[in-house]
Amino acid sequence: MLYNFLPYLDFISGINLLRYISFRTMCALMTSLVISFLLYPAFIRHSSCSQPIRDYGPESHLARKQGIPTMGGAIIIAGTIISSLLWGNIQNHYLLLLIGLTVAYAIVGFLDDFLKVKRNNSHGVRWRQKLLLQVVVAAVFSYLVESLRAPDVACRLTFPFLKNFTINSGIFLMFFTTVVIVGSSNAVNLTDGLDGLATFPSMLASLCLGIISYIVGHHVFASYLQIAYIASVGELCIFCGALIGSCLGFLWYNAPPAMIFMGDTGSLAIGGALGGVSVIIKHEFVLAIIGGLFVLEACSVMIQVAYFRITGRRIFLMAPIHHHFEKKGWTESTVVIRFWIISFVFALIGLSTLKIR
Repeated sequence: MLYNFLPYLDFISGINLLRYISFRTMCALMTSLVISFLLYPAFIRHSSCSQPIRDYGPESHLARKQGIPTMGGAIIIAGTIISSLLWGNIQNHYLLLLIGLTVAYAIVGFLDDFLKVKRNNSHGVRWRQKLLLQVVVAAVFSYLVESLRAPDVACRLTFPFLKNFTINSGIFLMFFTTVVIVGSSNAVNLTDGLDGLATFPSMLASLCLGIISYIVGHHVFASYLQIAYIASVGELCIFCGALIGSCLGFLWYNAPPAMIFMGDTGSLAIGGALGGVSVIIKHEFVLAIIGGLFVLEACSVMIQVAYFRITGRRIFLMAPIHHHFEKKGWTESTVVIRFWIISFVFALIGLSTLKIR
């Protein structure tokens, strides 16, 4: 928003710094971080929305995590949106669509959290209804994004490690991108099972996608690295920076032992936002690498369910896979830190795709 007032603020010394995406990204990060530090103490102190713990989860969780407030993701999303609007170009259609997607997924998550708290059990919105809402929102988002594309990149699917190779996939692309967004949203949601587990990988993914957004939106850098140039997507860096700041502030209070949980309000929205950024910048496959930890968590659940239905037995002691290692005797902090290390490695591999072609 401040960027859009530049023509009227020329009399202020140093105001031209707002023309630089890098400067506004750092400002967005710091703004959302400050918002988090200002709001979370009061939210934790006055919240009566405690997290219902699943009876079929790890036994240790029933004792240690009862009564901890949930829906902390609402402040993550609020800080991200406020900072993005304050420091971003509010005339940028990609940024506005991403904000709309994030808010819509946060509302879906909030409904799920609200019903869990109201009923005092772990059953919120029915999974079919929740999935349908996610698919509809993602499909509308995908259609609107493709309608903004220049003809040379519209409906084209790009691949990492391959230069100047795209597939004109037509309407299939919107089906694919819808799956990416919905899958990303639910993968982050499944990962959010231990204190701080999903937050740090989300920050890493935001950082990587922010860097890629800047490069994709910069004609010189995109040409040098031989990746598809998409005008105006550099503005997504502000959103990614704001999301990092909000997650960083949340992690201060969510680090083991957690004082608050993000709930589906946060995890569904964060995952949806990450998927949305990857779709806009046409790096959907790279997201699967950068967010490799999220993919592993989601795959562990799918494998467990499929194998149990076929054989009546389980591959893992408990799914998602972080609970498997808890069952094997790892402490919660050990699981979290080791999974953070794994996510860091995946992030480095994902960034390397920019150069390895």
